[in-house]
Amino acid sequence: MIEVVSEILENYKDSGSLIKILQEIQNNLGYVPKEAVDEVSMKTGISPSQIYGILTFYSQFRLTPPGKYTLKVCLGTACHIMGGHEIFEHLKRKFGIMDNETTEDGLFTLTKVRCLGCCGMAPVIMVDDKIYGRIDISKTERLIDDFK
Repeated sequence: MIEVVSEILENYKDSGSLIKILQEIQNNLGYVPKEAVDEVSMKTGISPSQIYGILTFYSQFRLTPPGKYTLKVCLGTACHIMGGHEIFEHLKRKFGIMDNETTEDGLFTLTKVRCLGCCGMAPVIMVDDKIYGRIDISKTERLIDDFK
């Protein structure tokens, strides 16, 4: 892991863009672990607290490993009106997690999104890169069972 971070830092050494460095680390590792923050801090001279300030400000960054499957529940206007919020709340209760958290078994990461661009199929859930439309709680349960 440190080798990956060191290589990324080497590639960006002249750019000075901390956000790009952190994005690249996450693209390679799936998240930005503490060890990566320490390495970036050591090589750039930027304090860990400043790095964590960026990591926690931007919702794109993860500080924990993602689950095997990422469930994105659309809460855009059409999906919200058609029950997306209820589906999201159901999944939070079912998994015992909050937005952007991963189940204890490491299988699912639950995320709410504002729009997936599939309003005509509302409500929708995206599992990794596949869209499931006109979904309700019972269809969501069957979908989750299929991925287990």
